[in-house]
Amino acid sequence: MVLESIVQPEQPSEDHDSVLRPKRISEMVGQQEVMDVLHIAIDAAKKRGEPLGHILFDGPPGLGKTTFATCIPREMGVSVQMASGPGLKAPKDLVPYLTNLENGSVLFIDEIHRLPKAVEEYLYTAMEDFRIDIVLGEGVNARTLNLQLRPFTLIGATTRAGMLSGPLRDRFQIREHLGFYSVGELTQILKRNSSKLNVALDEVAGREISERSRGTPRVANNRLLWVRDFAMSKADGRVTLEIARRALAMTGIDTVGLDRQDRRYLETIIRVFSGGPAGIEAIAHTMNVSADTLVDEVEPFLLRSELIIRTSRGRCATPNAYSHLKMTPPANKEEEEPPLFR
Repeated sequence: MVLESIVQPEQPSEDHDSVLRPKRISEMVGQQEVMDVLHIAIDAAKKRGEPLGHILFDGPPGLGKTTFATCIPREMGVSVQMASGPGLKAPKDLVPYLTNLENGSVLFIDEIHRLPKAVEEYLYTAMEDFRIDIVLGEGVNARTLNLQLRPFTLIGATTRAGMLSGPLRDRFQIREHLGFYSVGELTQILKRNSSKLNVALDEVAGREISERSRGTPRVANNRLLWVRDFAMSKADGRVTLEIARRALAMTGIDTVGLDRQDRRYLETIIRVFSGGPAGIEAIAHTMNVSADTLVDEVEPFLLRSELIIRTSRGRCATPNAYSHLKMTPPANKEEEEPPLFR
């Protein structure tokens, strides 16, 4: 098994993720309340000369969970090993990570909610008592070896905190939820990242990209990279407001961040189902798209933007959706029941 380890900040490369990702917490923008908590916890741990308490980050994808997990070891001056929940299928897969940890180092497990039950239970004694039990042999010849671990910090990241079991969740001393970013915060991030990419980005263009990035830094960075490529191919390389608008229009990104599939979803509810309510399976079959794709990729932003609601009978388009698509609501359409969210 290959263990990933980060001891020092990586040197910038053509991989945009390593170039754009902050190396220190002080370089990060947004999530100020989370950073304040971490600054105090890190400072106190350093003064005590002890490892940092176990930390759990939860929130939607692209908001900085992995970035925090790589910045914290640098702040503490320790190494980090990185693992993924789906990749740890049995306790034996976890053993090499735990036994290779140095004193005070960090083990980061992404998508920790996808750990199998057996692996999760194996973590309990490792997190609390810094020890694990290894069974050698089989049957009557089996014996248990109690192995003491070096004190370490476990950092877990999850997009589905509700899927974590209570016993595992309660073993994290620090639990922080990452929220979406404001347009101003995303504009700061794009300004900083445009310098790293050597891209001339006008401030109004940066704000335009931020307004269409769904409050998510990862989305903003991806759209900055596309606009950069468009500017290099179709203009002199400088990203102006006009260039940003043309680039985003080419990929179907509108003024609030909806893409073609988002608008097609709304248009299907309005045109085919008269604004709803409509069941997700019916919408998916009409669009010829997987229902899971709609639930996981399309609906979260539409719900957050108040363009659709989920009622007990299905999905309904809101007046905001009609206004955004410049479509006329059906005349005298009365709601048959209150919009109870599921």
